[in-house]
Amino acid sequence: MSAYAILALAFALAMDAFAVAVATGVCAHALRRSQVGRMAGAFGFFQFLMPVLGWHVGLSVRERIENWDHWVAFVLLAFVGGAMIAESFKPHGDECPRSDPTRGWHLLVLAVATSLDAFAVGLSFSFLRVNVWPASVTIGVVCAVLTVMGLYLGCTLRKANAIASRAELLGGVVLIAIGIKILNDHGVF
Repeated sequence: MSAYAILALAFALAMDAFAVAVATGVCAHALRRSQVGRMAGAFGFFQFLMPVLGWHVGLSVRERIENWDHWVAFVLLAFVGGAMIAESFKPHGDECPRSDPTRGWHLLVLAVATSLDAFAVGLSFSFLRVNVWPASVTIGVVCAVLTVMGLYLGCTLRKANAIASRAELLGGVVLIAIGIKILNDHGVF
């Protein structure tokens, strides 16, 4: 997988985190650096960790599915991308959480929930023999940066729903496009 494909994948995977960060920024009355650091750190860390975990799980089954691994990678990416596209069309509530979403269990749940799709991508990395470490670092760093940008953008614009749904839609389309490219690279088309 090329560096450009990994970078595009990192941006696509970070769209959920970006959308949550925008919504959090909209709800924040005064955004503090500590809040930005906690959310960016947690989101970036879990976006880094999940592909590594998926890659390790994938290594254990890679030998058994080697002849059709590109199809598994495509299905995983298409499923995650399709789910992101579907989510972008759902109405999102306008209520802001009463507790600080950059602390405690709330932050942990958000960080894990926005990075589950990266686990599936990690599985596909093992099937495609992608070096997981530079890819995961790239995914984590891009996620952290986009989380910071999303928090400040949300704080500035205060229009989370329109921005969040467009980010998820774009991320879903990019994931499906990467899946199609994988099939093309394996001579399916």
